[in-house]
Amino acid sequence: MAGRGRLVPTLGVVAVGTVGYYLYSAGGSPKVAEKQFEHDAASASARVKGELPGRGKEAKLQGEVWAKQAGAKLDHAVDDAKATLHDTDAKLSAKMAEADAKIDHLKAEGIQKAKELRKDTDKKIDEFDTTVIRKTQEAKSGIASWFGFGK
Repeated sequence: MAGRGRLVPTLGVVAVGTVGYYLYSAGGSPKVAEKQFEHDAASASARVKGELPGRGKEAKLQGEVWAKQAGAKLDHAVDDAKATLHDTDAKLSAKMAEADAKIDHLKAEGIQKAKELRKDTDKKIDEFDTTVIRKTQEAKSGIASWFGFGK
């Protein structure tokens, strides 16, 4: 009876190890692991029985295993491409937001400079108008004094 007490845990460890091996070799895909297990079981069965007619089933199972592995690799590549595309899209969106902010800043700065330029221009025009009016008044008083109407 002491041997039976160790047998159950030992068989459990062997079963868990076998499942882990097939999952690891299948890249974590349970379907691929199942197909590999079926292929290996068919191979072992063919060796034990010594049957050559069983090779057709074995080849079919091997083809299914390869197809599942190729599908898993293709799915992985597609997922990687999607992730890369998503990252690139996020980076592009960030750059576009940064460019929009810079454009808004430059626009505001340009408007401010235009206002300052207009203010300076208006001030120069007002100074010119004041000078013209003053000189015109001086000229009028000078001409009027020639004819005796002025100071």
